Amino acid sequence: MNRAYYSSSISNFITEDIDSIYGKITGQYDLNNLVKQQSNAWKNQISILKNQLKGFAGKIYFEFTIPRMGKRVDNIIIIDNCIFIVEFKIGSTTYDNHAKEQTFNYALDMNNFHEGSHNKIIIPILVADLALATNNNYILSIDNLYETIYANGNSLQLLIKESLDQFKTVEKIDVEYWENSIYKPTPTIIEAATALYKNHNVEEISRSDAGAENLSVTSKCISEIIDYSKVNNKKSICFVTGVPGAGKTLAGLNIANLRSNYKEEEHAVFLSGNGPLVDVLREALCRDKVSTAKENNLTITKYAASSEVKSFIQNIHHFRDASIRDNKAPIEKVTIFDEAQRAWTKEQASSFMKRNKGISDFDKSEPEFLIEVMDRHQDWCTIVCLIGGGQEINTGEAGLEEWIMPFGNGYEGWQIYYSSKIVDDSNYIKNKNALTTLKDRKATAKEELHLSVSLRSFRSAQLSNFVQEIINNNAREAKNIYNNFIQKNYPIRITRDLETAKQWLKDNAKGSERTGIVASSGGIRLRPFGINVKAKIDAPIWFLNDKHDIRSSFFLEEVATEFDIQGLELDWTCVAWDGDLFYDSNQWNYRKFKGTKWQNIADPNIVNYLINSYRVLLTRARQGMIIYIPFGNHEDITRPPQIYDGTFTFFKSLGIKEI
Repeated sequence: MNRAYYSSSISNFITEDIDSIYGKITGQYDLNNLVKQQSNAWKNQISILKNQLKGFAGKIYFEFTIPRMGKRVDNIIIIDNCIFIVEFKIGSTTYDNHAKEQTFNYALDMNNFHEGSHNKIIIPILVADLALATNNNYILSIDNLYETIYANGNSLQLLIKESLDQFKTVEKIDVEYWENSIYKPTPTIIEAATALYKNHNVEEISRSDAGAENLSVTSKCISEIIDYSKVNNKKSICFVTGVPGAGKTLAGLNIANLRSNYKEEEHAVFLSGNGPLVDVLREALCRDKVSTAKENNLTITKYAASSEVKSFIQNIHHFRDASIRDNKAPIEKVTIFDEAQRAWTKEQASSFMKRNKGISDFDKSEPEFLIEVMDRHQDWCTIVCLIGGGQEINTGEAGLEEWIMPFGNGYEGWQIYYSSKIVDDSNYIKNKNALTTLKDRKATAKEELHLSVSLRSFRSAQLSNFVQEIINNNAREAKNIYNNFIQKNYPIRITRDLETAKQWLKDNAKGSERTGIVASSGGIRLRPFGINVKAKIDAPIWFLNDKHDIRSSFFLEEVATEFDIQGLELDWTCVAWDGDLFYDSNQWNYRKFKGTKWQNIADPNIVNYLINSYRVLLTRARQGMIIYIPFGNHEDITRPPQIYDGTFTFFKSLGIKEI
């Protein structure tokens, strides 16, 4: 894939005509969106670089794509042993902090995800052409990546020379290998949704290495099922499974984007019962739509942007309620249900409808009703259910079985496709009658419908397995996974001091990498330490606003629970641990806080919800986490040391380092 709009050796670039270079760059650009400001910026940039790169031998790239971020860096310049990531601010007289961070983030992305850049000297340079020259210090950030340094239109040449002198002992870069090396981006779900909504495809924004190729394979398999259903006037449902962070939501968003073909009356919608996820993704898409319009000298109101986004991502309960009011077939032919295992049981749905909607005769589970809604189509339709095993975290969540059971005595014309994983893993199906239904209906098993590799924790694909062994109380296997797969690449620490945990997050996060504190909604006795799980966060603000907003995750003041963060992620997390799940007498113990004291949990369903809550919390960090377990207090009967010390000792026994 040609990642740059223009590339050339520095010597050829210097001798090539400016108009020729400009023509090659604009030839790769959408001319309908090319504004005069951008056009002039490129011409000035070319002129400055022609002058400032005289005497150097190497290669230069213009508008080099950074897929994970959906952006392009102005220039990458490779000379000898250094990769210079150069971002221009033409007409600027200051080195703006936002531009500094933007430049560093491009460099950080190359360091993390571009194989040819691993372990190479990477120097981000912010060029404000009209600013005063400034003295620079080379401050190592992480690996061989340095903090952003500054140049103006006349000092870039000197700065590059100083850099080459600083690092002259390092082996030179093989440019051909660098150009052809694999780019393995792992976008956050927010970044992915934004890029897909801009009509990027999943291959552009996701990893392409063999370990993660099944994301594309799964998307292709789903699309083929939809095509078959459409051509043959069939109704179909397919169940997609995956480990935490494997990209189920990304696959669903990709299908929703690809199959929204209004000219052919093929409407698709991404549905989720996860309110915070819907709110955050909608807000992110709205902000980006408004921002992109502004960059192109266009204007769109937040209200108008929001109206467009709502047709792409909807709350499953709103879709349900609209289908109750109107008994016609919905406009959507393809519905993607994210976290479908969280749809409501018959009891929960009936109770809610009677209590909140005044409907006394609603006697179906949410999955059965939603199948019935899609069955209203006279020709074809496809339901895609994205299923997380062991992800049910709330009372009344139905699990996968409730999506299968309606086919036991109805919907004869439907074709069923399922991930073969659901019959092998008890985390997916606990009711054997559901397996019997699959067999009786001659459902089709497809290995392609399981996503087996975690993309969230790109530093360690074994994180979900590690967490599973912890939950299973298999300390020996958990320790083995930690020592062999996690310890080197995915930092995990443990502490008894909250301020130490916060400082660790701040020290490790680079650029705009996001930090935050998460805790179980049952962690009531974390309150003495300033962690109040009952205080509701504003999810879009917490997940999207910057470091200067006290309501954002960055400030490490407000805490997100499993209900807020399921389906989303941060780069670095502090998992605050309370006495609702504690380790004692060589086993996990399960409690809930009621009134003024802890009570043991006897109901196995409630136990599962609690276990799954901590599974969610422990798999939210992309790059690393610190587990904070406070000290107990002998004078407080709700915080006996026993319920904290045993858990702390258990994690220490796995080899996790205390700070």
